[in-house]
Amino acid sequence: MSWESSAEYYRLLNERVKNALGGFHSAHTILYSVDFAAIEAMQAEDRWDDAGAELNRAARALEAAGADFVVLCTNTMHKVAEQLEDGLGIPLLHLGDVTAAAVGAAGIRRVGLLGTGFTMGQPFYRDRLAAHGLDVLVPSAQDRDLVHRVIYDELVLGVVKPESRTAYRCVIARLVEAGAEGVIYGCTEIELLVGPEDSPVPTFPTTRLHADAAVDFALGKAPLPPAPVTR
Repeated sequence: MSWESSAEYYRLLNERVKNALGGFHSAHTILYSVDFAAIEAMQAEDRWDDAGAELNRAARALEAAGADFVVLCTNTMHKVAEQLEDGLGIPLLHLGDVTAAAVGAAGIRRVGLLGTGFTMGQPFYRDRLAAHGLDVLVPSAQDRDLVHRVIYDELVLGVVKPESRTAYRCVIARLVEAGAEGVIYGCTEIELLVGPEDSPVPTFPTTRLHADAAVDFALGKAPLPPAPVTR
């Protein structure tokens, strides 16, 4: 939830609306920007209930301001998506469902996942993807530590290092060697570092996918992607 990725979301949303509608059009957006230091502390201290309550307050504020739906601009904080939605009268465009739809549409079933240590190591995101029929691979513990460290020590601070890009390419290559047919860039900051050219298999950049889905839904071009069927 750093402002680095929020700025990228804002740029993409406006570019896509302009491309869709032309002229001087831009996205009609209400942005609730949090203090990432507070959120990061909640993550590090395992205070997920506090984080969920904070995001629920933010979502309710967006609804009160007139938003038609909510876009939670982070993969990791989808861990508290249910808390965010509690008592909310407008829908959440769930990033896991958007990503799963894109992977499925590409005809890929076995996909590698890069993200924060929380996203890769905990079940909340992987299970959401698996519920859509995907086989999700994550890097080794050592590679997960590397990916996580680069996100928090560099990317959220706007630092992009060539050596980190090289390291990520090696992690991606090892996922492909393990059988990944595609790779999800499952952290909104990761796209500041690597792109499709850094992977030998198709990539799924969640920030761009989320922005596309948000604009399509806002303009009435597509419905919300389906949530997985629970039994």
